[in-house]
Amino acid sequence: MSEALKGALIIGQSGGPSSVINSSAYGCIRTALDADCITKVYGAYHGIKGVLNDELLCMDEEDRAELDRLPYTPSSALGSCRYKIKDPDEDDTDYKRILEIFKKYDVRYFCYNGGNDSMDTCNKISKYMKKVGYECRVMGIPKTIDNDLFGTDHCPGYASAAKYIATSIMEVSRDAHVYDTGMITIIECMGRHAGWLTAAAALANEEEPCCDFIYLPEVDFDMDKFVADVSKRYEEKKNCIVAVSEGVHYADGRFVSEAKTAATDGFGHAQLGGLAALLANVCKEKTGAKVRGIELSLLQRCAAHCASKTDVDESYMSGKAAVENAVAGKTDYMPGFKCTRDENGYKCEIELLPLSEVANTEKKLPRSWINEEGNGVNHQFVEYALPLIQGEPDLPKVDSLPRFAHLKKILAKYLSDADKYDKNP
Repeated sequence: MSEALKGALIIGQSGGPSSVINSSAYGCIRTALDADCITKVYGAYHGIKGVLNDELLCMDEEDRAELDRLPYTPSSALGSCRYKIKDPDEDDTDYKRILEIFKKYDVRYFCYNGGNDSMDTCNKISKYMKKVGYECRVMGIPKTIDNDLFGTDHCPGYASAAKYIATSIMEVSRDAHVYDTGMITIIECMGRHAGWLTAAAALANEEEPCCDFIYLPEVDFDMDKFVADVSKRYEEKKNCIVAVSEGVHYADGRFVSEAKTAATDGFGHAQLGGLAALLANVCKEKTGAKVRGIELSLLQRCAAHCASKTDVDESYMSGKAAVENAVAGKTDYMPGFKCTRDENGYKCEIELLPLSEVANTEKKLPRSWINEEGNGVNHQFVEYALPLIQGEPDLPKVDSLPRFAHLKKILAKYLSDADKYDKNP
């Protein structure tokens, strides 16, 4: 494969957003705009569906000042989707359409920014392009607040969400201790099968005791033991704060959340929610205490005002690395993070991971990082997560409110060979 491959690049975003996903996109877009061999930079409007629908945004026609604000703008600026393409051996309709669009716009580079299912999409597209002999370099760019992508030390987006959870629990703890009547507070965090996010509640205890118990999907949930834990602590302190993952389940695999319904998202995942309210009702009935259930919900993943500068910088680094490695001839990889935490401090470097290894493989919190009782985490987790939440990004503001990127989102118009032009300098 020639290293001087010339053609356009498409970047798409997929799945749930984060407060720093646009920093990864900016790293990709900015690096692509500066690459001589990349003739045009497109954004797929609403992920892979934007490719299928021939809705591509001209990123090189955006104002530079607005692009520069992307690292500090939460959610997916290009639009997202939850669309799972089928195995090409079962149905290659989508793949034929993707190839048609790639040929139409002379796309030779494709980057997809997302989590487990997005890496699966990347992997399938890459293998299909190789199969049909179309030269295109495909790179995944990691993103998930769940922190469950295989192979990488951590994922862009996780640290900022973890920082928000720890900060919120510290603030809620102060509020919960105002009255002399006592209260039980149950805080529901995101995390379907992996407890990395909820475990961040332990960071709140570093300065002062805040969170009493942490329940994660890695350990089977026992309602009787949960009630006993909370009741005992409430009797001792007249106050108890609990963090619990939305995906906690019983030993038979059933989700504890009563709000699990037949509804699923585009990837076939059950929609969860309502766990905090459910557990609050149980505790109120069993203890007679004042109980408050709090569901952090979307606030966890869009709180750019509480982002980690380390997360912002590393997210940019992952998008930049995706393009640099593709231009250098790499394809079918995801830039992951290889980190060291020692007496010399924290260091993070890029490590390329084959998409075939990353796709559809979930990384769980090590059981050895969870206490024997299954209702908390130990200091190994704290030592892992604390370096990731460091630093405060310099957020642009107007009238003391965030100034986010405002993209024009100019849709591409196909040009004939006679009318084709290179990207703007």
